Amino acid sequence: MLKVHLTIALAVLSIGLFGCAKKQTLKQEPAVKQTEAVQPPIQTKEEKPEAKLETQIIYFDFDSHELRSDAKNTLNGLSAKLRNNSKISLAIEGHCDERGTTEYNLALGEKRAMAVKGYLINSGLDKSRLQTVSFGEEKPAAAGHDEQSWAKNRRAEIKVK
Repeated sequence: MLKVHLTIALAVLSIGLFGCAKKQTLKQEPAVKQTEAVQPPIQTKEEKPEAKLETQIIYFDFDSHELRSDAKNTLNGLSAKLRNNSKISLAIEGHCDERGTTEYNLALGEKRAMAVKGYLINSGLDKSRLQTVSFGEEKPAAAGHDEQSWAKNRRAEIKVK
């Protein structure tokens, strides 16, 4: 009988010291009603800063490479965006209408591209981020042979490289 009492005493003592294993309760999420639509999580695609910059077009008057006030406004906005991201480089393409010789139009296209580049450099951009090329009359934006078409072809296009 002493052995039984000792065994019971040890069992009670063991339970008191070590306790019972606790049950872990899982928190249950409320069930979704079948009538409710379950929406998948919205996945946002991280955009590259370059994706936010579209090709900018600067227009010029006939036989001129002088920047107009509307062109300066466009370039000021572009310059502000580019100062926030120094990794973006640009290609500036100079274009002309079909009037004039090929040599003259290539030179005028280069002057137009350089006018844009110079303005951007003066606004604080590093010149190493800007590349120029002249296409002269070779890549018209409009195919017509009238003033309306020529006005669209006298341009510089600024593209993200």
